[in-house]
Amino acid sequence: MRPERAKEIVGRFPALNILVAGDVMLDEFVQGEVSRISPEAPVPVVEVSDESFFAGGAANVARNLREMGARAAVAGVRGDDAAGERLHSLLAGAQIEDRAVIASPAAATIVKTRVIARHQQVVRIDREKRQRVGPEIEEKVLAQLAAQRDGWDAVIFSDYAKGFLTPSLAAGICRLAEGRIITVDPSPRNPLDWRGVTAIKPNLREARAAAGVPPETPPEEAAAKLLERWDTRMVLVTLGEHGMLLVERGREPYHTPTRARDVYDVSGAGDTAIAVFTLALAAGAEPREAAELANHASGVAVGKLGTATVTPEELLESVARLG
Repeated sequence: MRPERAKEIVGRFPALNILVAGDVMLDEFVQGEVSRISPEAPVPVVEVSDESFFAGGAANVARNLREMGARAAVAGVRGDDAAGERLHSLLAGAQIEDRAVIASPAAATIVKTRVIARHQQVVRIDREKRQRVGPEIEEKVLAQLAAQRDGWDAVIFSDYAKGFLTPSLAAGICRLAEGRIITVDPSPRNPLDWRGVTAIKPNLREARAAAGVPPETPPEEAAAKLLERWDTRMVLVTLGEHGMLLVERGREPYHTPTRARDVYDVSGAGDTAIAVFTLALAAGAEPREAAELANHASGVAVGKLGTATVTPEELLESVARLG
């Protein structure tokens, strides 16, 4: 991609307003040093030096949108608890609209705690209770979104299969977003009907699982099956260290190799990819251009520790350097 074209597309991002609907979480990072093994068990002892919190899950997609200069709103459910209040404060601080994130006494805010020592993740601790939202929460979410929908340029579904995206809620949001770009980061553990959306972005494992094909099936074949099964315009398969594969109707598959220089942490790289891919499509980019920009953004993200976001300057620098 020519740097001038990338700059033109990215320059349109601040004019865009994107809704993210999905499972919101709180990401906690506990950092420290390991200098000894515990006398109680053969495990490292981490002496904590720092602790930080970030909006995670679907909320991390919204963080990536804001970092790119776009406006962002998020829809989800959180607990009426201390972790939920912290998540609300983080979203407010990032100027992310969260009126459609419903605080429910029946839910517990999902918290993922990663313990990091010397730039290596020692362990991850998940605090979550998976349960589908009920009709009352669905009605509240859709009522809030109905009042916002006129401002959307695109909608992103970020599904971690934690219970928020039910078939009826996903269908209701799609109806509100009719005529706009709709993209999906799916979960095979929550096989919803995504027919008619603009694009779906599974990783290779998810693509094979959703297509119901053997693990050794070529990515192109799995993506082609999903293109027909989901009746979508395109499927973007992330291939880890091998980059991304874009499959569109009526065109040859397009492979873009990885742009990562160093890989420190893959946490949140998929969130960065779907955010930039959707922004680029909404900004008028061709699908292959959008895939290239998403691939560059992911390459920058994995070179950072934690659920990191990527700035427009970092994205454009990667395009200028790697093409």
